Amino acid sequence: MPMYDKELSAAKPQFEQMDRDTEERFVRFVERMPVHSEGLVRLFDRGEYFSAHGADALLIADQVYKTTNVLKYLGAGSSKPSSSTSARGLPSVTISMTLAKAFLRDCLTTKQMRVEIWEPEDGTAGRKNNTRWHSGKVASPGNLSQLEDLLFAHEDLLANAVSMAVRVAIKDGQRTVGAAFVDVQEKTIGVAQYAEDENYGNTESLVIQLGIKECILQADEKRADHELSKLRTLIERCGVIVTDRKSSEFQTGSVQQDLTRLLDDSHAANLPEFDLKTAMMSLAAIINYLSLMSDTPMHGQFRLHHHDLSQYMKLDASALKALNLMPNAELGGNKNMSLYGLLNRCKTSQGQRLLGRWLKQPLVNLHSILERQNVVEMFVNDGNTRRTLQEEHLRKMPDFHRICKRFHRSIAGLEDVVRVYQAVQTLPRIVECLNLVKEDNPEHGHILDDVYVNALNENIELLEKYSEMVESTIDLDELQGHNFVLLPTLDNDLQNFRDQLIDVRDQLDGEHRRVGEELGLDIDKKLHLENHQVYKYSFRITKAEAGLIRGKKKYIDLATQKSGTIFTTTLLKNLSEDYARLQEEYEKKQRHLVKEVVSIASSYTPVLEKLDDLIAALDVIVSFAHVSANAPVPYAKPVVKERGSGDIVVRGARHPCLEVQDDIEFIANDHEMIKGTSEFHILTGPNMGGKSTYIRQIGVIALMAQLGCFVPADSAELPVFDCILARVGAGDSQLKGVSTFMAEMLETATILRSATRDSLIIIDELGRGTSTYDGFGLAWAISEHIATNIRCFCLFATHFHELTTLADQLAWVKNLQVRAEVHGELERQITLLYQVVDGHSDQSFGIHVAELARFPDTVVKLAKRKAEELEDFGETTSESAPKLPKTDVDEGTALVRSFLDEWRSRAEGGTEEEQLKALHSIADEYKSKFADNTWIQSVLAAL
Repeated sequence: MPMYDKELSAAKPQFEQMDRDTEERFVRFVERMPVHSEGLVRLFDRGEYFSAHGADALLIADQVYKTTNVLKYLGAGSSKPSSSTSARGLPSVTISMTLAKAFLRDCLTTKQMRVEIWEPEDGTAGRKNNTRWHSGKVASPGNLSQLEDLLFAHEDLLANAVSMAVRVAIKDGQRTVGAAFVDVQEKTIGVAQYAEDENYGNTESLVIQLGIKECILQADEKRADHELSKLRTLIERCGVIVTDRKSSEFQTGSVQQDLTRLLDDSHAANLPEFDLKTAMMSLAAIINYLSLMSDTPMHGQFRLHHHDLSQYMKLDASALKALNLMPNAELGGNKNMSLYGLLNRCKTSQGQRLLGRWLKQPLVNLHSILERQNVVEMFVNDGNTRRTLQEEHLRKMPDFHRICKRFHRSIAGLEDVVRVYQAVQTLPRIVECLNLVKEDNPEHGHILDDVYVNALNENIELLEKYSEMVESTIDLDELQGHNFVLLPTLDNDLQNFRDQLIDVRDQLDGEHRRVGEELGLDIDKKLHLENHQVYKYSFRITKAEAGLIRGKKKYIDLATQKSGTIFTTTLLKNLSEDYARLQEEYEKKQRHLVKEVVSIASSYTPVLEKLDDLIAALDVIVSFAHVSANAPVPYAKPVVKERGSGDIVVRGARHPCLEVQDDIEFIANDHEMIKGTSEFHILTGPNMGGKSTYIRQIGVIALMAQLGCFVPADSAELPVFDCILARVGAGDSQLKGVSTFMAEMLETATILRSATRDSLIIIDELGRGTSTYDGFGLAWAISEHIATNIRCFCLFATHFHELTTLADQLAWVKNLQVRAEVHGELERQITLLYQVVDGHSDQSFGIHVAELARFPDTVVKLAKRKAEELEDFGETTSESAPKLPKTDVDEGTALVRSFLDEWRSRAEGGTEEEQLKALHSIADEYKSKFADNTWIQSVLAAL
């Protein structure tokens, strides 16, 4: 039975219990619900499963079950079809708790959708026919708090749900943006306030740097505010969901008092951040939206951060996409298709989250970059210690931030306490590994001390009392059976219950042996004593052995299942009841003591959160080293120069994501961009020749260098860049009302306004979205502006070959081309060499590529004729294809006209056979004349 059939068969009868009136009432209720906006999913909590209706049912049928066979139509034919229903009724589907959790996680973390869980008002799990419903839980990509425990209790949260509120103030023509963001996982509240231009480039960089999932803006239903509309478009272009809130929520009335409570800082009123008036308005809105003040356990747990945009490299959404930094569902399941997937060899969930942040926050401080590089180098050179750290120690580290959150909310248990204890026991071994690495690298070993070893030793010392507490309260011997219990010696009653439980357990084992001997069954292989979830302690035998107990009154048959026959005896039943009773009393007594133990453990959360940051950073650094050492060709340590002081000289550069793909033999190329000599590269060459890969790989290498990672090259020397700006591909935004060409122009405008002399610009195929002449004019003007006014490093790939003449006007502009060889009969075959050399190409080989794509011959021939007609080749198109003189064309045209006139005069009035015979006769007469005319021969060759 397919998976969806199994799921449906368990829950479908619940729908069938409704009578016609009940169905009609429920359908009317669904129709009267608040408007179902785009990007929203609604589910109804029915206890053991969920139901979905209308568009949500269709979505689940398509994405979860992959079939519409699972749909049931409620109220079929009972009312006139509405927006929610069809002539068949209201589409409805049930989904199990397990599948629903996976589906909702995907909605919130991948599809950027909002979620509503509707619950019964009377708490009946939604099964009664007269149930009344209300919106019980809501969640969005940036606000997971209400569903976090349900959806992520046993799943790692690999990206922080960061929400941000933004407010724009305009005074005397100057825009000021105030932003506030909250990361509930890291318990961080951040603010930023800065001057902004009309394209909101700084805001885009802030959204990218912080990995924002949801942005709060002032409501503007009529889209009357031009500035808010521009801001909304930009934020949505970054893949961030926008939520509207009333303007009244952007008021600073109680923000000072709220922040004081959230920070647990009586001096918060004196913080300099309160001078950022616009940012404080945004902070008031985000605190209200996330309901932080109602989450009492989180009071006093947050820390305030003033985010400075200039401390990291600026990246925009186009660069994020062009460099393939983060996973993209459109690229399929191959994780190596993104830089995040390639570099992610982290063993902890906190490490994976930090890697995502680091990728969007490349460093610009040279000292910090070199520090990271040196640590990575130490782990690259010591493979054995690196593998030990990864596989034996880091893998054991739990997500301390998540555990601390459970401690704060008083939902943690002994398992959480033990997981922290086990991690603490691993810390000294991590320090031993770091000391081994340090001994082999005396030159840079002090960095490990400063960044990791000293801090880890301090944590070990602070957590000594924690370990002593656990060892004196928790029965560590029981952990082998995955039992988390307290030591019975803690309390006399607890010890008494424990002794009784052991006694009953011994009697259970005795009964097990007795029945095994009586039935002649091996108690290890044939007769199983199990604590069944329904029948408690009972015996199980296979169906083939069920005859041994059949008809014997002393054996009580309980059930027959796929796993076999379940039965018990009078004594076993009594012992099972005694064990269950004692276990309940034991747990009741233990519950109070467990609460005290967990309370003591929760006092260590400040230490554990700092430890979490250390472990995450170490995990990412070791992951960098792992990837650098195990690449198809090991990466090289780049030489990074101070901003504005160096050139780009990369030998044997490769694209890290492409070189690891199956069946690809990557061709490495050099990059050499020298200030004043070759700082602006114009790259031409055939389609599919590797132009895009060449210009993108230098961007990826520059970013990896500023992450502190090694780079895919034989050697590399680069300066620190303040930003990487990209315009690549034809990114359609038509769903947002923006054409391909307009999107291209918006991205390019951002580049022209944001770039400085210390930036790196990557432009691919600019100007293709409009007419050839307009496109070339724009490409020339933009290139000249960048090369003349901005004077930063720029790579410009184009099919406008005329653009290469810019190198004749500006000495620092250099032409490069991607090599290709044309060969075969009539030069119809092309070999792409993927080598970048000096010079420029005068062909794009587009028609050759069409032939490779197996276009019909007639289409290819017509394309060639039209290309020859439209393209101005000058005096010659190539050595083998001279432009034909006008006299040859006129003479050939006259010959063809004479040929056709002669055929018409001879064949007129004849039969089809006579006409064909005349054609052959005339063709023989004109054969020699046609052979002497070059124009006619060229026409015949193209047919």
